[in-house]
Amino acid sequence: MGPLFTASDEWSFVLALVIGIGFGYILEAAGFSSSRKLAGVFYGYDFVVLRVFFTAAITAMIGLAFFGYFGWLDLDKIFVNQYFVGSAIVGGAILGLGFVIGGFCPGTGVSAAAIGKIDAWFFLGGILIGATIFDFAYPLYADFFESGKKGSALIYEDLGLSKGTFMLIFVIIGVAMFAGTAVIQRKVSKKVNKY
Repeated sequence: MGPLFTASDEWSFVLALVIGIGFGYILEAAGFSSSRKLAGVFYGYDFVVLRVFFTAAITAMIGLAFFGYFGWLDLDKIFVNQYFVGSAIVGGAILGLGFVIGGFCPGTGVSAAAIGKIDAWFFLGGILIGATIFDFAYPLYADFFESGKKGSALIYEDLGLSKGTFMLIFVIIGVAMFAGTAVIQRKVSKKVNKY
């Protein structure tokens, strides 16, 4: 059991570049290089970004489950990041605030910068400045950053659910989210069109 394809170290960089360019093209073609798209999620008038990424998560989840079931992929070899509870909460809040203020996420920011959008260049500059400050100031908050370590945690294991049960619940939440955001978007659009 192994990966679907293998590449030498030299070719893996070329493959990553080709996949990255393709992903950037898809983001741009879908209109995700517009800061209004991401901001629309937070203001309730456009949930396309949320729907697309939720769909991608569900597709990847189900796809990986099938690949593992048929033995095409060894799921135990997939890298899972270490999970630190406190820093994940604080980092998520900072990242979310950055999304609202900047109007981009890192991926859509790079896509927008690639087509020359000035606001995206400022956004990416902010990311670099923030990452530099984080790196230099790390000794000041290293203890907090590493507190609440849960290792390579998987959500369904932490919740005490089987993988199949978690997948079913996640799909149901996804369908409910699609329906709920459609209702919100209709109501907000009506209010915006009145003015």
